[in-house]
Amino acid sequence: MDSGESRTLHKSPMNDILKEQEQQNQQDQADQQPADAQPDPLDALRREKDAVQDRLLRTAAEFDNYRKRVDRERRDLADYIAAEVVGELLPIIDNLERALNAASETDPLRKGVELTLKQMLEVLRKRGVKPIEALGADFDPNFHQAVIHEASSEHREGEVMEELQRGYLIGERLLRPAMVKVAKAA
Repeated sequence: MDSGESRTLHKSPMNDILKEQEQQNQQDQADQQPADAQPDPLDALRREKDAVQDRLLRTAAEFDNYRKRVDRERRDLADYIAAEVVGELLPIIDNLERALNAASETDPLRKGVELTLKQMLEVLRKRGVKPIEALGADFDPNFHQAVIHEASSEHREGEVMEELQRGYLIGERLLRPAMVKVAKAA
């Protein structure tokens, strides 16, 4: 083994452990041999082959784990970036919805706003974004942000009475909680 290979083996703690195990095995075998017996060169080659093969298998396993970790990190980063971009589009959708609510049925621009909103919602749906259905549901702090609590005899306590701003999920991950008005006992 040349000095370059020696340096490569000592870089990993796994290689240090393997070297210690190999030395221990050699010591055990030396203890078992009679003092006057010559070590068999074939046995030495087999031990060396087994050690090299073991190192190769461990290195392959380490590389496979590394590859899987990098793939998982790459997917997580792509999901994070997609969520950030979609999160920046949500205020635009909110404004389009407000424009529709403020426009009269006869307003000539209404149709264009409706089509634009429909198109944006379709793009988000294709990306796995779905709105949180809040109205009439029980308040859930994991998906709702209560901004108003109002006494009501028509609604049960903790029921979402009104959705002030729509919340969204991307896949199963919360993108933005729904801002809601929650009923409390009258």
